[in-house]
Amino acid sequence: MVTQNDVEIYLDDCGFPFEAVGEGIWRVESPDNKVENIIVSYEAPILFMRVKLMPVPTKKRETFYRRLLELNATEIPHGAFGIEQENVVVIDTLQVENLDRNELQASIDSLAFTVAQYYKELKTYIEN
Repeated sequence: MVTQNDVEIYLDDCGFPFEAVGEGIWRVESPDNKVENIIVSYEAPILFMRVKLMPVPTKKRETFYRRLLELNATEIPHGAFGIEQENVVVIDTLQVENLDRNELQASIDSLAFTVAQYYKELKTYIEN
């Protein structure tokens, strides 16, 4: 099984800037996508990843939620959009039993790409 130390080695090998912010918790950046504050949490047997995208809009919520569900169904290769305490988050989980560096890199890259790809569109729901 992959350990917390292994996760740090994988993050370093992938070239993601990161810092430990607690026991088994790291704040990771994806410079290629200009995304910061990807939180990676090790809670065996799962590795959780999440990034806060934006507050939930106060208007047009039904339309907004529908768009998130459409994106979850058709556009998000890893993870999903979710709601956490009135914030929209992008999340993913990986099992640590057979986790390898490439799988971790693909998951973080996908989360960061999702934020970079859809933030501009989704923030229009707040502005209207």
